[in-house]
Amino acid sequence: MLIGLLGTGNVARALAQGWSVAGHDVLLGSRRPEDRADAGFPVAGLSETAAQAEVLVNATPGAVSVELLHSIGAPALAGTLLIDVGVGLSDDYAELSHPNSSLGEEIQAAFPLTPVVKTLCTMDSTVMIAPDGLDGPSTVFLSGDDAEAKRITGRLLTDLGWPPSSQLDMGGITTARGQEHFALLFMGIAGGLGAHTFNINVVTRSSVQGPPSK
Repeated sequence: MLIGLLGTGNVARALAQGWSVAGHDVLLGSRRPEDRADAGFPVAGLSETAAQAEVLVNATPGAVSVELLHSIGAPALAGTLLIDVGVGLSDDYAELSHPNSSLGEEIQAAFPLTPVVKTLCTMDSTVMIAPDGLDGPSTVFLSGDDAEAKRITGRLLTDLGWPPSSQLDMGGITTARGQEHFALLFMGIAGGLGAHTFNINVVTRSSVQGPPSK
């Protein structure tokens, strides 16, 4: 599968590496491809990347993602799965740019013919492609309105090392705000740990246990 990653930063390059190792072809999309020759992967313009890719990944800064996608155009994006891993934050990382919604919802509303799936935005790029490097199992979330789009996304997550047992489908694209708003807690945890290489695990109560004690 040819995966087009919009962006050339740490997240885009990490995901390109992970999917490349899994056997996929990858193409990075940039507004200035001529300045990104050192990205380590093939680089093309945003529109060219969108035209070639079977699946697109939005790994651009969340505060400008919708603007960049509009530069490609809705017709070019129609019918192509868009995996959104972006989070919109202020320049000082203190506030969300979508405090009452989410970037995922905004993209889906702006491009209704493009199935959008939100995932991988609750962790550092190193964990995205190496979940087995942590000391135990952890959880990756999916939000989106299209069941087939989520199925394909789940398969691509498995290729990065996330087994189905670690994937939690939270429901429609409106649940993306829960994923994105976790960014504030993520930064707090990172500050407390003094590190960014961690993830969370959703732990449920075993069905074989009795009722909770009073």
